Amino acid sequence: MPERAALANRISAYILFFVIAAAPLPFGSRDATTVALWCSVLGLGLILASPRGLRAGHLALLAGVGFVVACYGFVLHEQLSDYPWVATPNPIWAKTAELLGRPVQPSVSIIRGQPFYALGPTLAAVLALVLGLVVGADNDRARQALLVMAWAGVGYAAYGFATITGGNLTATFVNRNTAAAFFGSCAAVWLVLLMATVRGRLPAGPIKLAAIRQNFGSESSKDKDLAVRICMLFICLAAMFMTVSRAGILLSLFGMVTAFLIFFRRDLPRGLSLLVALLGAGAVIWLLLRLMGSQFEGRIDVSGLVEQGRYAAYQSTLRIIADHPWFGTGWGTFAAIFPAYRSGDISTWGVWDIAHSTPLEIAAELGIPLAAIVVFAWLVAILVLLRGTRRSRRETVAPIAALAVALIANLHSSVDFPLQVPGYAIVVFALVGVGLAQSLQTAPSQLRRTRKRLSEPRGDGIENVNSGIGQ
Repeated sequence: MPERAALANRISAYILFFVIAAAPLPFGSRDATTVALWCSVLGLGLILASPRGLRAGHLALLAGVGFVVACYGFVLHEQLSDYPWVATPNPIWAKTAELLGRPVQPSVSIIRGQPFYALGPTLAAVLALVLGLVVGADNDRARQALLVMAWAGVGYAAYGFATITGGNLTATFVNRNTAAAFFGSCAAVWLVLLMATVRGRLPAGPIKLAAIRQNFGSESSKDKDLAVRICMLFICLAAMFMTVSRAGILLSLFGMVTAFLIFFRRDLPRGLSLLVALLGAGAVIWLLLRLMGSQFEGRIDVSGLVEQGRYAAYQSTLRIIADHPWFGTGWGTFAAIFPAYRSGDISTWGVWDIAHSTPLEIAAELGIPLAAIVVFAWLVAILVLLRGTRRSRRETVAPIAALAVALIANLHSSVDFPLQVPGYAIVVFALVGVGLAQSLQTAPSQLRRTRKRLSEPRGDGIENVNSGIGQ
């Protein structure tokens, strides 16, 4: 039975790794058929996964996810049902019946049935989160998930370099802002892996310049690994800067600075204040902008930090929320309702089919209470990840990487929509699930349990001579 559970968990882990690597490939997985495919694959991974490695903290997190899902289910019922329990049908249906001169079955949603079809991307993200949490309870699988995401980012960056024909790099994503968030997230993971490698080469205690000189500069394989991680980090950074996304680049750099300060907060020499560390990080960012961000700076000079009409669009969205505060206008109906509220300060060019702020769009489509629950759930997740950064050095890599990615994704989605692109959201939620699992006390990995079993004396008193293999 343990061997069967181990095989099932191995298959579930491979499914998770495959989805993390492949989700961005089909143009960000925005097609409904592709989203359905990912839901099926992730669902299969959850069916096969064994919960034997989960502890009480993991079960509490799963209960929290279940509560949020139940809240979504309640709102979805109210929007889809012909006879909602507490919600009031949208007044637009009464006006429609009056114009048609015949009765029309009312609905909370302004488009009947639309909330059901909008369910797919969120379902895929939640499945990725839960599968990441279950698989990430194993320490070795958690580190493998980080490497899969990091190397996938390098692969997509190389694809972007090879296919760019002018303008901005988007790689497999349609929008450069989502591409910037993705490559910034991958760069943050590479940075954490690089910092772990550097710190692992240094003695315990405050970092000293003499120790750095003594432990680096040889021709050992460890130095080669260090060089590889530096190169991969700069490849992802180059791809990020070539997207020329203002918010994507700035918020990604913020996430990386946060990861750096949290990772090395125990190692700063006494007397070195946080202000000095921040100034050092700022100097590195300034240097990166000088070397790699000429197009980015040029775009800010021409267009400023905020696109024209963005504030007016937010104000229009707030009016939608004020008119439909409890259950919204219906999941996936923003493009249909926005023209009625579109401000005259917004240019007549283009179609605003998204709010360019995911929290505002959730509040407009699903109501203020559910939007508040989603925001609270993210705050809890970030607090758990912060708690995970207080664990041992080896166990804090995944929580810090997940924290940096969560900050990049959520801050960027507050002023844009990267988390509404399934190909990016699935990767983020999967990594956050892994980070949450590693933020709590975990059971020994399957590999370590196997090694321990092999190293134990046999019944005849003969030790297994292969116990040290792979150590």
